Amino acid sequence: MASRSCTNLFDLASGGLLDIPCTPRALPRVMTVPGIISDVDSNDDGDSDSTSSVCRERKIVVANMLPLHAKKDPETDKWRFSLDEDSILLQSRDGFSSETEVVYVGSLKAEIDISEQDEVAQKLLEEFNCVPTFLPSDLQKKFYLGFCKQQLWPLFHYMLPMCPDHGDRFDRSLWQAYVSANKIFADKVMEVINPEDDCVWVHDYHLMVLPTFLRKRYYRVKLGFFLHSPFPSSEIYRTMPVRDEILRGLLNCDLIGFHTFDYARHFLSCCSRMLGLDYESKRGHIGLDYFGRTVYIKILPVGVHMGQLESALNLPNTTSKIKEIQEQFKGKKMILGIDDMDIFKGISLKFLALEQLLQQNPELQGKIVLVQEAKSETYLTARRINEVYGSPTYEPVVLIDRPVPRYEKTAYYAVAECCIVNAVRDGMNLVPYKYIVCRQGTPLINEALGITEDSPQTSMLVVSEFIGCSPSLSGAIRVNPWDIDAVADALNLAITMPKSEKQLRHEKHYRYVSSHDVAYWARSFAQDLDRACRDHYSKRCWGIGLGLRFRVVSLSPNFRKLSVDHIVSAYKRTNRRAIFLDYDGTVIPEASIIKAPSPEVLSLMNSLCKDPKNTVFIVSGRGRTSLSDWFASCETLGIAAEHGYFLRWNRSSEWETSPVGADLDWKEIVEPVMRLYTEATDGSNIETKESALVWHHQDADPDFGSCQAKELLDHLENVLSNEPAVVKRGQHIVEVKPQGVSKGLVAEKILSRMVNDGKAPDFVMCIGDDRSDEDMFESILSTVTSPSLPSPPEIFACTVGRKPSKAKYYLDDASDVVKLLQGLATASSPKPRHLPHIQVSFESIY
Repeated sequence: MASRSCTNLFDLASGGLLDIPCTPRALPRVMTVPGIISDVDSNDDGDSDSTSSVCRERKIVVANMLPLHAKKDPETDKWRFSLDEDSILLQSRDGFSSETEVVYVGSLKAEIDISEQDEVAQKLLEEFNCVPTFLPSDLQKKFYLGFCKQQLWPLFHYMLPMCPDHGDRFDRSLWQAYVSANKIFADKVMEVINPEDDCVWVHDYHLMVLPTFLRKRYYRVKLGFFLHSPFPSSEIYRTMPVRDEILRGLLNCDLIGFHTFDYARHFLSCCSRMLGLDYESKRGHIGLDYFGRTVYIKILPVGVHMGQLESALNLPNTTSKIKEIQEQFKGKKMILGIDDMDIFKGISLKFLALEQLLQQNPELQGKIVLVQEAKSETYLTARRINEVYGSPTYEPVVLIDRPVPRYEKTAYYAVAECCIVNAVRDGMNLVPYKYIVCRQGTPLINEALGITEDSPQTSMLVVSEFIGCSPSLSGAIRVNPWDIDAVADALNLAITMPKSEKQLRHEKHYRYVSSHDVAYWARSFAQDLDRACRDHYSKRCWGIGLGLRFRVVSLSPNFRKLSVDHIVSAYKRTNRRAIFLDYDGTVIPEASIIKAPSPEVLSLMNSLCKDPKNTVFIVSGRGRTSLSDWFASCETLGIAAEHGYFLRWNRSSEWETSPVGADLDWKEIVEPVMRLYTEATDGSNIETKESALVWHHQDADPDFGSCQAKELLDHLENVLSNEPAVVKRGQHIVEVKPQGVSKGLVAEKILSRMVNDGKAPDFVMCIGDDRSDEDMFESILSTVTSPSLPSPPEIFACTVGRKPSKAKYYLDDASDVVKLLQGLATASSPKPRHLPHIQVSFESIY
């Protein structure tokens, strides 16, 4: 069935993916202030988000399915809709303020004929604040039943498509359908969003590339995502052919939420291994720096709706059902299993564990019973157990293979002495939480159960260690569901544990579950999303990348690309210039296999050095031997090697050594420690310099290398605490060098000497690409603002690459640096240099 609200977008995975116009038929905006409905979308570009006069806070919640039930009235032939009270999306509203308006975007669980879509859309918007996405049936099948359920869902639950039973092999057409569906969802959000004010909260794995579409349209949209399924380890996830596109889609959010640290850790590991991104903890919050934007990671399991459960407990049907269940299982201890019917719930393993328990403990036969929701594939195992260990009046396994109403589930929860959740992999699973709340009871339930007011409440949980709620239930008995003996022992322990201990475990669980309900989860996520978006309008934004590789670069408003014309203009009108250039990653590309300077670079260095108005220095972490050999043809070029430990003012002068680092005895302590880590870390190596030792781990496993680097840093800081050396961690390195040696000090000394010689600079340019160059930028800014200078010089501190920096300017790469140097060389005076070189001794400075 075709849909009016979308077009065939199967070609979206091409380079022009994000340039397709939005859905032409737009719904009216939701009324946000009484009597005022904002206009339809304006065609603003990404960096100039449309303004809005709306002041009411609004959340746009996007998920695959709307929190609605849909049913067609056979008499009137009209659609009737009602809220799905069990939907977490609906329950999460309790975490927002009463003034917050919540708009839902998603699909309906029923297929609506094209002739009815306009009428239904208007009805849902007016009555439920819901915006439906009418996907064509063919697209819906490929998107949901195809890519989501046959490829993403198995992979995220650790099933590789090695055979047809473990999901289908990757199908490019299903991926295109997934992208197309995500685009339609994004279009629907764009129809109702006020981008400067609204927060968008996207849910689950069905919509992982939707953030890219929204970020492309609105650079500063407040965008959060929560994954309700597991996130697999990098060894599993890296098999996905479109792994980078999905990761980049999630990274276009401001906040990404996971149920457990394990899931978050796997995601961060994938970002590190596949995209080369590092993360760090910032005041208790985990953050990824992604092109100047900080993408925060939220770890918090979802909770249950306490009010709904307590209401169900007080229903008359619940109390009568409790009495019926008690009578049915009189004299027996009931173990409860409630599971969705999918292959990961481990129901058969649960039955095998019960069988093992009855076999090892014959005295329990006739005294315990497992009540389990089931389906056909579990019948054989249950029948065998009942035939072997049952009797005409006793069945160890009671199967319920029909829909169970809420009140009946609540009754089973309240009666069961133990609840077992034995899934082999599950994102969260709220069954244990619901069980705990129902066991806490209410006065009506206690009366039905025959419990007095002063009797302690108890509950016992046996939970798989592979489900998301497991880490939060520290009083539960955690099991490996594949270990049948261990599960059987856990069940035995649960039903035989002293009542006092059951009470303590229950009280601990209930305190957590009651205080970390679904409202707490939603409120905490919303607060962290606000915090993550706090700096949106304090930075300038650029959109870069084609298709699903699109991302936003977010940097300081004063940070801009250094124009060749701009710097040449300043260069021409000045007479005492100081030029500082880093080497690797600046005048030659970082990835270049040939590390020696090209003939073009040497020619440019000579041109700049021959200008008598210039003092030019290469300031590098490299050793002096290689630098002096490479630049032997540059007679008047100054070189600061090993971050300034060695300094030479021109080719004919002697190398001078920094006196503050004269004591290098600490190298005898450092080298054995580094050698130990090198032997233990495959792919690492030690670089020995005259004044420093560097441990490289760029060729090691990313996670292990990073972990070892942290350990080495801590180890060296401890053993060198009383030595004149500092330990620094850089990009894939740990370096130990003398105290008082840095690129910043080199720049400061050279500039100070120029001032003292009556040649105070009126032009200072410094270009570098890594952390050590940040010291140089900072030093230049502090030195040239000294009151000893007659007038402030023109300052051009420039980093290579668009990234957060203390520099005011940036150039994209080393080729841009060479182009800039060409511009300066062309503008230089052709006169030969006759001025005597400036000779500086370190002793005179120190």
